[in-house]
Amino acid sequence: MKTIIKFEEAAMFGLCLFFLYSLHVPWWGYVLLVIAPDISMLGYLAGNKVGADTYNFFHHKGVAIVVFGIGVLLNSPLGDVLSIAGIILFGHSSMDRMLGYGLKLSKGFKYTHLGMIGKNINES
Repeated sequence: MKTIIKFEEAAMFGLCLFFLYSLHVPWWGYVLLVIAPDISMLGYLAGNKVGADTYNFFHHKGVAIVVFGIGVLLNSPLGDVLSIAGIILFGHSSMDRMLGYGLKLSKGFKYTHLGMIGKNINES
């Protein structure tokens, strides 16, 4: 992945960290940021297509924005939880893409919209 895109994703990840800090999210919120959306990998137990669809749903930035927006619109304690969940989903997706992990293709977990996981770009 190009360096400029990694910096862009790093900036979005940093913004999410800033928002979590500003909202006084407890330490375990940051743990959720790192691991919670990856629970969606369990979809691969049902096959590559279901796995990719499940993984992509929880790693799609549009979904994260919708969850955040619903939280803001609710303007309630549940809304606060949804807003934080949206930030966590968005931040996790940015972190993954910063590290070169993209949305999954249905041919297998290692195939992403950014290329194959583990394949060195210089080897192409």
